[in-house]
Amino acid sequence: MKIISFDIEEWYISKVTHGESKEIFQKYDEMLENILIALDENGCKATFFCVGKMAEEFPEVIKKIAAKGHEIGCHSNTHTWLNKMTEKECREDTRTAIDSLEQCIGRKVKSYRAPAFSIGENNTWAFEVLAECGIERDSSVYPATRDFGGFPDFGAKGPAIVKRNGVEIKEFPIAMTSLLGRDMAYSGGGYFRFFPLWFIRQQMRKTDYSICYLHIEDLLVEQNKPMSREEYEEYFKEPGTFLARHKRHIKANLGKKGAWPKLRKLLTSKDYVNLEQADNIVDWEKVPMINF
Repeated sequence: MKIISFDIEEWYISKVTHGESKEIFQKYDEMLENILIALDENGCKATFFCVGKMAEEFPEVIKKIAAKGHEIGCHSNTHTWLNKMTEKECREDTRTAIDSLEQCIGRKVKSYRAPAFSIGENNTWAFEVLAECGIERDSSVYPATRDFGGFPDFGAKGPAIVKRNGVEIKEFPIAMTSLLGRDMAYSGGGYFRFFPLWFIRQQMRKTDYSICYLHIEDLLVEQNKPMSREEYEEYFKEPGTFLARHKRHIKANLGKKGAWPKLRKLLTSKDYVNLEQADNIVDWEKVPMINF
């Protein structure tokens, strides 16, 4: 089972950090159109995790994705990391986002991914919040050490059921591989941009579960400028030192030149599904139960 997913926040984030920019929005629109065409050509349906503010300020983008038959999932309301929120703030953020997305597309939103996979061992209460808000499927678990969360001892390499205080939620963790003694992702974000296509395909053949996660920005060749200190601190909620800002800039732009052609080739296998479809494939009675 191979899952394809996209995290959609660029239009909103760009507007917040740089203001209205028709040129930048046009680049995002064009890449989204390319993605939708490629998915259609290969008969694939994806899950697009969208921030709630996109439904408010760029509803045409969300509606365009939904009109193609793809699943709309929730990616928080303003792309604030969950490890920067209190439980109360997370509950309000999630409810607001889901309501905005559902009002936009006229359908229930049942899948969720936290920005930057920011559910970790220190905020497992987030699973309860998601379930309370009507989320049935989550894809926020990064089963290795990570700056913004991470579950190095998660206990499952594929779909699992997460249980906390009597609440259950279906989990689709990020697929990992072991390289030089370290567990790391290989099929999304900067890892997708860095690793060659042959390596990604090789890792996918080794397992019966993989999940791709990509952003519009991952696929654009043009490199953006490093954030200013003010922009960095407003967005990441942490000190915007020179090292932090330029490290983030390098990671965000590494391997962009070949990312779009690589994705187009990867999709030609024509056997990708979204989370909604994967939910129907998994035998949930046979997956691990992870208790927190």
